[in-house]
Amino acid sequence: MRTIRSGREIDRMFATATKIQHPLVMALVAPAAEATGGRACFVAGRRLGGAVVRNRLKRLLREGMRRAGGPPFAHDVVLIARPGLASATSSQIADAMRSVLERAQDV
Repeated sequence: MRTIRSGREIDRMFATATKIQHPLVMALVAPAAEATGGRACFVAGRRLGGAVVRNRLKRLLREGMRRAGGPPFAHDVVLIARPGLASATSSQIADAMRSVLERAQDV
């Protein structure tokens, strides 16, 4: 799975992408500039906790994305952790990812 690393690209996603809401995660989805496989970015804001907590949440998002099959083809996805993610079970996270990525297919 390829990741979005450029701050400029992430800022573009926040400004122009379609938002998909879920209680555990919010996704920003936009068609990729390149016609290759999808890319992903994982974000956990400071209000969720210290560095250890934020890094754990990003690991949970990455693993959930892997188990859900990765980002949709030719789409860029930014996954933003929400407060409920820290206490969610692995099956709840997997369900959230499947739900968000199914809705992302339509963008």
